[in-house]
Amino acid sequence: MNFILSLLLFGLVLGVIAVASNPSPYFAALGLVLVSGIGCGILFGMGGPFLSLVLFLIYLGGMLVVFAYSAALAAEAYPESWGSWSVMGYVLAYCGIVLLFSGYFWGGWYEVSWVPADEIKEFSVFRGDVGGVALMYSLGGGMLIISAWVLLLTLFVVLELTRGLSRGTLRAV
Repeated sequence: MNFILSLLLFGLVLGVIAVASNPSPYFAALGLVLVSGIGCGILFGMGGPFLSLVLFLIYLGGMLVVFAYSAALAAEAYPESWGSWSVMGYVLAYCGIVLLFSGYFWGGWYEVSWVPADEIKEFSVFRGDVGGVALMYSLGGGMLIISAWVLLLTLFVVLELTRGLSRGTLRAV
């Protein structure tokens, strides 16, 4: 299990590098879906299958629609892919930055965080993710409302930026 989680974390870092280095919305949206899936796999491996499923469904249901809409409006005839030389330069630069930071933090600090939520199941009545959901809605309710407002504002900003010079339904015919 440790090997699979290490592989998923490595894939997460590579996916974030792929999203950050690509200027085309097509490949960036694909990279975000892959990173979201890998992140849900990490959550599932650490003992949170319910939160993992909720995160994946919310991401696919909400944010992917915005990225698909913006990708459709920003249609490029020949988008730059991950194999382009300009994108490959960014990939190598980001990989160098990740290697520098991982060399700096190399040690044994990560071994403490590899305890899944179900590791202490003898002392718990509920699963780890059920307690997290309860805390998210009780103590984190204010942050949940702020996050919903930020996502709504992001939706309007993306739609306004991709609209262009036309006025949409308000334009004069």
